Amino acid sequence: MKEVFFRKMHGAGNDFVVLDGIRQTIDPNPAFIRYLADRRFGIGADQVLLVEKSHLDNVDFKYRIFNCDGGEVEQCGNGARCFAVFVREAGLTDKRVIRVETMKAIIEPEIKDDGRVTVNMGVPRHQPQDLPFLSSHLKVQQEGNAPLYCASLNDHDVWFSTVSMGNPHAVIHVESVETAPVTEVGPKLEHFASFPARVNVGFLEVVSRKWGKLRVWERGAGETLACGTGACAAAVEGIRRGYFDNEVTLEARGGNLTIHWDGLTVPNAPVYLTGPAQTVFNGVITIPEGISHD
Repeated sequence: MKEVFFRKMHGAGNDFVVLDGIRQTIDPNPAFIRYLADRRFGIGADQVLLVEKSHLDNVDFKYRIFNCDGGEVEQCGNGARCFAVFVREAGLTDKRVIRVETMKAIIEPEIKDDGRVTVNMGVPRHQPQDLPFLSSHLKVQQEGNAPLYCASLNDHDVWFSTVSMGNPHAVIHVESVETAPVTEVGPKLEHFASFPARVNVGFLEVVSRKWGKLRVWERGAGETLACGTGACAAAVEGIRRGYFDNEVTLEARGGNLTIHWDGLTVPNAPVYLTGPAQTVFNGVITIPEGISHD
């Protein structure tokens, strides 16, 4: 049996096990990830984050993201903020603006004086192939600057818009997040045939031009207390659909996230996500025989 050093962190209630893959050797195989993320037999987390060296020029680190089911995913906004705080607290860097390699992009988290972290999440993509999304056979209607698509899920139709934030998202407008059918519609739309790589599903309630409420069913993780890319996706789609101004705060069950996007007036405008990132505790876990990590 071997020991692994870890840090437990959260961003607005979206919780992570963070591993330093620079000063210890980690093989993030699915069984190992599932063991760490297990809330009864392991540490417990929505996702596991692995910090590694980057081999790209002018990039400080590589950062990998694994869902609690063991699958590796492309992007995580709340995780990016926790990553930035982790590498500073762990003494891996003293920079406040950090260039980070993810599976599909280079992002730049910036640690603010108030402790919150702003992340340039990149330019949202809306072409079906960017998600990917097979839309040709679906009913469609326009709302503002966004096309809405209709999925027939058993006994009722669900209208949604789509966006890629480096990972695929569908956004549904609801009257109330409290009564939204998150656990019913979420998994059905996640596995809907039009999304060959599955999809994250956001349930968005509009409160005002600058405020909304959000619940997200995350692909491979289920409902989480907050989802950074889900918040970005909901804000972008809310702006495109005419609900929000270019900066909006979204209230998730674990805390508030602020998103800024100028995409309606500035071509190729990136999305900026600002929110908290906090350490809960540090620890060492003994990995049972049969669950390898190196």
